Amino acid sequence: MILSFNQATAQNWPLPDMIKGCAVAGVTQVGLWREPVAEYGLQRTVSLLADAGLAVSTLCRGGFFDRPDWLSSNRAAIDEAAALGAPVLVLVSGGLPPGSRDIDGARAHVAEAVSTLVPFALQAGVRLAVEPLHPMYAADRCVINTLAQALAVAEPHPSEAVGVVVDTYHIWWDDRVYADIARAGERIASFQIADWTTPLPEGALTGRALPGDGEIEIGRLWRAVEAAGYTGPVEVEIFNTELWSRPGDDILAATIRAYEAFS
Repeated sequence: MILSFNQATAQNWPLPDMIKGCAVAGVTQVGLWREPVAEYGLQRTVSLLADAGLAVSTLCRGGFFDRPDWLSSNRAAIDEAAALGAPVLVLVSGGLPPGSRDIDGARAHVAEAVSTLVPFALQAGVRLAVEPLHPMYAADRCVINTLAQALAVAEPHPSEAVGVVVDTYHIWWDDRVYADIARAGERIASFQIADWTTPLPEGALTGRALPGDGEIEIGRLWRAVEAAGYTGPVEVEIFNTELWSRPGDDILAATIRAYEAFS
């Protein structure tokens, strides 16, 4: 499995510089985020990628089905992924609707919303990838918290239309995760790695570390994903304020070293 550099790992690195830096370093795939792509310009980004010879592994993110504009936003995200040549659109489901405590209802709505998006995704040739996030994010960010829950959303649909994301940071704690990775098989649309360190910073959003710097058995999870038949790129996706403070080239070099320690 080859390395894909996720844009979030160097959040402050301007998109053109990131693409150039990856090309110079021999990294052939990148994971992009909608907001910086929109800021730079979708078609300008497409041209940059073509000139650099880079492919896009995933576009992040669609989802947030708790918002009133979820349908139009996700249709736009599908179109953007198709324009970028990204085969996978990552879906972060969103949290509880304002004023609600009905997490079962919120999860049912996610499943219904994904069903609504499937025809658009199939037409565009983009695979929807349901990402489970750690349970600490259930209220405000993502009510899909285990790989089993993500599979329950994905499995009613063709595997080429809906898959799942295996992100080590979010699923490492789950005692069912290895069985669920095996169950996922061809449903695995993206494999993302980041490590967990303690104590987490307040809010935990920027508590990820480079692979190998924390407590997660990343090698074991990597082997399980390979055994399940996944052969796609490995995205390193880190949210860490100290890492973000470094020059982009330094972040990329550290990411490559961390990836190579497991590959």
